[in-house]
Amino acid sequence: MKTTGKRSIFLFFFLLAFIGGLCFFLFEYVTDGGQWAMQPYNAHLSGTSTVANGTVTDRNGLTLLKTQNGKRSYNDDERVRLSTLHLIGDTEGNISTGIQNAFKTELTGYNMVTGLADIKAAKQGGSIRLTVDSDLNKLAYQKLNGRKGAAVLTNWKTGEILCMVSTPTFDPANPPSDVKKNSQYSGAFVNKVLSGQMTPGSIFKILTTAAAIQNIPDLDSRTFHCNGSITVDGSPIICTNREAHGTMNFQRALADSCNVTFAKLAIEMGKDKMTAAVNSLGLNEPFSIDGLISAKGNYNVSNASNNQLGWSGVGQYTDQVSPAYMVRLLGAIANGGAPEELRLIKSVSGDLASPGKYGTARVGRAMMTSEVAQRLQKYLRGDVATAYGDDMFNGVKQVCAKTGTGELGGEHNNNGWLVGFSADESTPYAFAVVVENTENYGSQSAGPIATALLSAAVARGEK
Repeated sequence: MKTTGKRSIFLFFFLLAFIGGLCFFLFEYVTDGGQWAMQPYNAHLSGTSTVANGTVTDRNGLTLLKTQNGKRSYNDDERVRLSTLHLIGDTEGNISTGIQNAFKTELTGYNMVTGLADIKAAKQGGSIRLTVDSDLNKLAYQKLNGRKGAAVLTNWKTGEILCMVSTPTFDPANPPSDVKKNSQYSGAFVNKVLSGQMTPGSIFKILTTAAAIQNIPDLDSRTFHCNGSITVDGSPIICTNREAHGTMNFQRALADSCNVTFAKLAIEMGKDKMTAAVNSLGLNEPFSIDGLISAKGNYNVSNASNNQLGWSGVGQYTDQVSPAYMVRLLGAIANGGAPEELRLIKSVSGDLASPGKYGTARVGRAMMTSEVAQRLQKYLRGDVATAYGDDMFNGVKQVCAKTGTGELGGEHNNNGWLVGFSADESTPYAFAVVVENTENYGSQSAGPIATALLSAAVARGEK
């Protein structure tokens, strides 16, 4: 009996290990099967090259990537290659959100069921036309000027992404041998527009404002007073340089980015109302851009003290956002509460393509009511009119914006942000720009980049 019992136990654990191994294999197959199949040493299994003919172009037809007879080639302009790396991806598949990796079915015909077996000699690979303008990407890359950060520009009426740049970057046609070891390239495999999780600083006050609109009926009739700091739970919450803003209305508090006012508002509303409002705005959940999953942000005050809750309303504590989330939120504000879902692919064609799968505008679920959207638009327009000045945006009309300086602590300096949109329907652009580890404020670091992108988009008449 003892022997039978031992054998039963052994069989049970053996079966458990087998099932666990099978589950792990299936998971790896689903997530990495494409990369296995695309390895050159597997070509004999399908009787053909693992890299079918295909192209990726920008919105204007400029070739960014071309594959012919199993050989990849990139655009001749090094600046184009550098500025579109995170769009196109690298040949080794380290950038999971790159087109080469994420859209292998459209480019090569690989799928999870048949592998590469459907590829026939007569078939050509797909042609993917992106919504991105490579000239705008080059401009953003140039303006980042070697600094780490990210820039994204969209058409909020159509959801098309017109510019998407992440740095640091490298040349995919001539990848450096030390790219995985050299700190200069730290973060180069991450598309920060989609996957960045960054301290927002004062751009988060847009979310706190939305919460206040929903929960404080007399917001616009109130006055707020700031002496430069307040003490909560024995610790200070201070405005930048302890600037005393004096007595002001809410519009002025937002335009002056008064930390004291927004900390007080977050504490007054409390954890539950702040969390409910932020959740309704979609910060704590991922979203999809043509099948690419954008990382969710973070707002969690469940264990926060009142002091920490106050800082969370300012955009500090453990708050995190991505540029893609911010530009989607701003698109929702511009569009009356519901965003046009962001799109990266304008069209897909060729023998291996799925007709009609991409290239169609689609309205997402409402992130806020039309009333909240209208009031946010009014406040953000007031920021520009009363604080930044329209001259900051080189004549682009009706710009609504918010700067932010996310303090990272220690020797890491700040994240400098500028986010916003033009409410003029003839120039329907939304933008989010962040410069990491900068000593400057968002208006100084991210501001010139956003302004240059807006001006260039208007000049090019991008729609």
